[in-house]
Amino acid sequence: MTLRYSRVIPAAVLLILAVVGILLLELPAKEVEVPPEHMYGIVLDAGSSHTSMFIYKWPAGKENDTGIVTEHSQCHAEGGGISSYAGVLGGAAKSLKSCLDKAVKDIPKSRHNQTPLYLGATAGMRLLKIDNTTETERILKEVENKLRSYPFNFIEATILSGQHEGAYGWVTVNYLQENFAKYGFAGRWLNPGRKTTGALDLGGASTQITFQTSDKVEEGDNMMELKLYGQSYRLYTQSFLCYGQDQFLRKLLAHLIKTQGVKPQVVHPCYPQQFKMSIKLGMDVFDSPCTKSYKPDKFDPQMSVTVVGTGDYQSCQAAVMKMFSFDNCSYSKCSFDGIFQPSLKGNFMAFSAFFFTVRNLFSLNNITIASPSKMEAAVQYVCNMTISEITETTKQPEKYMKNMCVISLFIKVLLTKGYRFDELSLPSISFQEKVEGASVGWSLGYMLSLSNMVPAESLSLMKALPPGPWAGILFLFIALLLFALGYLLISLFNTINKEGPV
Repeated sequence: MTLRYSRVIPAAVLLILAVVGILLLELPAKEVEVPPEHMYGIVLDAGSSHTSMFIYKWPAGKENDTGIVTEHSQCHAEGGGISSYAGVLGGAAKSLKSCLDKAVKDIPKSRHNQTPLYLGATAGMRLLKIDNTTETERILKEVENKLRSYPFNFIEATILSGQHEGAYGWVTVNYLQENFAKYGFAGRWLNPGRKTTGALDLGGASTQITFQTSDKVEEGDNMMELKLYGQSYRLYTQSFLCYGQDQFLRKLLAHLIKTQGVKPQVVHPCYPQQFKMSIKLGMDVFDSPCTKSYKPDKFDPQMSVTVVGTGDYQSCQAAVMKMFSFDNCSYSKCSFDGIFQPSLKGNFMAFSAFFFTVRNLFSLNNITIASPSKMEAAVQYVCNMTISEITETTKQPEKYMKNMCVISLFIKVLLTKGYRFDELSLPSISFQEKVEGASVGWSLGYMLSLSNMVPAESLSLMKALPPGPWAGILFLFIALLLFALGYLLISLFNTINKEGPV
């Protein structure tokens, strides 16, 4: 009997353990929601002066049909914007290669074919389209073929309208400020019920103003409606082509040449004292749709002209003011050039070239832009400086600092005379480059809006253990059960045979 029990007891213990283990695994357990993997999206911001690539990611399960998007990484392509490769076969496509190669490495390979890839071209390509439609289409097709050669889900390579560029910039600003959705203590995304912030963007070839308004929008092209996180927003948005900083500089120079006549030297009141530079009348001034109205009847595009700066604030301001038209408004109210604009409301964020100019302006005189009068004092101070004083103070090269006076004065006139920010509303503008580590610009808003087009993946339900380990442990317990039963039966059979019938 002792021998029989010594063999049966271990087998019985193993059998009981196996049964208990299987029961514990199969009894009802709390189910845990497991978030799916991240989705990714790529936006190439093809601006007038350069191209930047932004990679965004968001949970595959989305909030009210709009992805909770964050910036994953970014890359700045070498060379100029794609519009600068007009007439250069393969140049635009080649300029994007290094950034696209980076995207292949940055995004998990398992997500490559599900990652939407967009290229949005802005004012540089809008200007080229006015000047040369055929070349514009060739560049877009060249770029499209390049993007299709990568393992991503290519969607489009298109030229954004100015209104869309402004609206997407507004989306970015308010998303980063959590005005649409905020992650609450309860672990859910909530609508905080905040007022939205207006957006002011200044690029190389255009500038945009966008803000939410309840006023009647008298010009239909200025109105846009967006739906984000279950809420609808009614926007006023306007883009001014040829009022980006690079094209404005061309226009001003063209105006001065037309006024003073085509001759070897032109006096520029907005460039600093002691500053001189040589330009070509064609490629540097008149080879742009923005300067068409200033173009002389007869001139040699290859002619070199020396530009001499005088640092004359009053003359510079008078010249800059002539670039705007504040008359002939056919609406109840206008900004400039006969464009309708409702009354300004709420706070604003100014980014891109607005930010960099104001930052440099402050570094030169430590005057905070808190009112129109302080802004004027800061700009006048800089315009009276020599080029050597500016470069020594900022520790930046002349090629970047030569435009400080003219661009600062342009921004002052644009904000105070054009958009009509006054003593009460100008302090509402915050000048920023990034918010919470993310770059401010139209591309994030673009990705945020377009993420509605990416199918959401449902949350999966699992037991306390993940499915893989749970199945493995269950298999082990079943194997143990079968082993225990087999061992028990063999032990009993051998015992009976040895001891014989009782």
